[in-house]
Amino acid sequence: MLTKEQQEQVNRVHEEFRQCSDRPEQKYVNDEIMLDVGEGIKLRTIIYRPKLEGTVPTIMVRTCYPDNDPVYRATAEEYCERGYAYVYQYCRGTGGSEGDWEPNVNERHDGKVTIDWVCDQTWVESVGYCGCSYLSLTGWVIADILPNKVKTMYLTHYGAFRFISAYKDGLFRHDVLTAWSMENAGYPVKADYLESCKFRPQIKVDEKLWGKKIDWYRKWITSTDADDIYWNTGFWSQLKDIPSHVHIPLYIGEGWYDHHLASALETYKTLPQDCRDHSCLLIGAWNHGFDVCLQDRSSKGNFENSDTLRAYNWFRNILVNNRIPEGTVKYYIIGNDTWFERKTFEIVNQGESRFYLGARTSENIYSLSKKNTKENSSFSFQYDPENPVMTHGAESLLHTREEQGSLRQEQLGYRADVISCISEPTHEDMTVIGRIKVHLIVSSDVDDTAFAVKIIEVMADGNAYNMRTCITTLGYRNSSPKRIPYQPKEKVCIDFDGWDLAWKIHKGSRIRIDITSSDFPQYSIHSNYAGCWALQDKSRVALQTVYFGGTDESYISFPISSI
Repeated sequence: MLTKEQQEQVNRVHEEFRQCSDRPEQKYVNDEIMLDVGEGIKLRTIIYRPKLEGTVPTIMVRTCYPDNDPVYRATAEEYCERGYAYVYQYCRGTGGSEGDWEPNVNERHDGKVTIDWVCDQTWVESVGYCGCSYLSLTGWVIADILPNKVKTMYLTHYGAFRFISAYKDGLFRHDVLTAWSMENAGYPVKADYLESCKFRPQIKVDEKLWGKKIDWYRKWITSTDADDIYWNTGFWSQLKDIPSHVHIPLYIGEGWYDHHLASALETYKTLPQDCRDHSCLLIGAWNHGFDVCLQDRSSKGNFENSDTLRAYNWFRNILVNNRIPEGTVKYYIIGNDTWFERKTFEIVNQGESRFYLGARTSENIYSLSKKNTKENSSFSFQYDPENPVMTHGAESLLHTREEQGSLRQEQLGYRADVISCISEPTHEDMTVIGRIKVHLIVSSDVDDTAFAVKIIEVMADGNAYNMRTCITTLGYRNSSPKRIPYQPKEKVCIDFDGWDLAWKIHKGSRIRIDITSSDFPQYSIHSNYAGCWALQDKSRVALQTVYFGGTDESYISFPISSI
C-alpha cells in the first residue's frame, strides 16, 4: 500500500510522461538480481526490459532511497513502454543490498562495477545515466571512467564541490546535512530536529540524542576549513577532480533555491570546453524538490519544472535520434517571468549599482542611498545565540521546505537585533545577473561571531520578498579558507559573497537589506566563541557594531545586465 505522498509522486510521473510525443506501445518484463560487486558484497539490482528483439537504449540509476521505489518502478514502466530498458540499483547497505551503509565512499567502486556490467549485456545498445541529488552523486563519481556505450548523463541538483554545500565561512548548513544525517543514519532517529541542531557540543549530538555514534557526521561537523585534509584527500578530493575529465554531453539541472546551486555552478565551470560545447546547464525558479518557491508570483507558462519529461526528451535526442546537442546555458529570470539563453555562463562587462548605508530614519531603520554620506556613523545591536533569528526565505534548505525560496518578509523593525536599511523607490528597472556583493565595516566585543545579511526587494505595494541571504564570520572573514584571529573591538572589513541569481528589480521598488547575526536553521548558530563550532559547549551575548559613512564605506553592490 502506497502512502499518499508516494501515490502523488507516482501519479506525477505518469502525468508527465503523458506529455511525451512517443506513445506507450511495448510490452515489458522485469527481474531482480543480486549483482556481485566484489568484496563479498552483492547489490540489489532491478531490471526492466521491453519485449523487443535486439538491442535497446538503456537508462541507469543508482539510489540509496528505498522509500522512492514506487517512483522508480513507475518511471521504469514508462520508459519500457517506449522501447527503453531501465536498470536501477540500491547502494550498499540500502534497499536490500548487502554491506554496511556509509554515504558516498563506496559509490565509485560499486558504480563502476555496475555500469560495466550493464554495458556488457547483449541487449544494451547505449546507456544514459540519470540521477538527482544523491542519485546524481552516484553518476558524477564515475563520470570519468565510463564505458563507451554510455553516451550521456542527466545529473540534477548536485555539485562535485562538497565543502561549498556543507559550510559557509565556518558555519555548517544544518538544514541540509544535519537533517539528511538524521534521516539517513542507517537506523531510525527519533530525536527532535531543531533540538538536535541547537545541541551543544554538537560533536556529541549523535550519542546523546540520536542513540549511536556516527563517525562520518562527526567528520563533517569538525572539518570546518576549506583546506582541511578531509575535503582535500580521498573521496571528496577525487570527486572535485572528476568533472575536469568528463567529455560526454551532460545535462546539469539546478534551481535558484536549491542548496547545491553554488557547488553545481562551480562544477560546470570546471568541465572541459569540449564537454561544455555539447552540454546544457539549466536553472529554474525551484528548490531541491523542483517546487516553484516564489511566493505570490505567477507565471505565464514559464515555471516549467517537469524534470521527468526533460530527462526523457534529453535521452531520446541523444540515444535514439543520435543528435549531439549544442551547448547552452538557460535560466529563469525572477521578476521578469522569462527564460534567458546564451552560450556561456559568465557575463562580462556588466554594470554595477551600489547603495550605501546611510542615516538613521527611525528605530532600527537606516537609509540606503546612491551616494555615501559625508559623516562617519554607526549602529549597534546585541546578538544572543540563545534567541537566534529563524530562517524565513532562503536558498540553502532541505528539511524546512516551507521556509525555502523567495517569501514575503516581516515588516521593518520586527526584531531589535535585526537592523534594516532601505532605499527610496528606484527610478528604473534593474536586471541583476550574477552575485550580489555586500561590503560592511564592523566590529564586535567578542573574539569571534557571525554577521548575516538578507537582500530584499520591497514592491511598490509594500510587500517585501527576499532575493538572497548571505552570512560570514569574523574568524573566516572574506572567504578565508582557514580560521584567522580577531581581536575584540577591532574594526574590520567583511565581504559577503552571495550565490548567483537572475532577478529583475522593478522600477518603483525599494532595496532593503536586513543585518543581523544568525539565520537558523539554514546555518549553525554561532556561539560567539572562537574555535570549531561543533566543539563549543556554551554561548555568550555579543555587541555587534556596523560602521558607515565618511571613510567607512558600507554598501551593497548589484551586478546589472542590459538584457
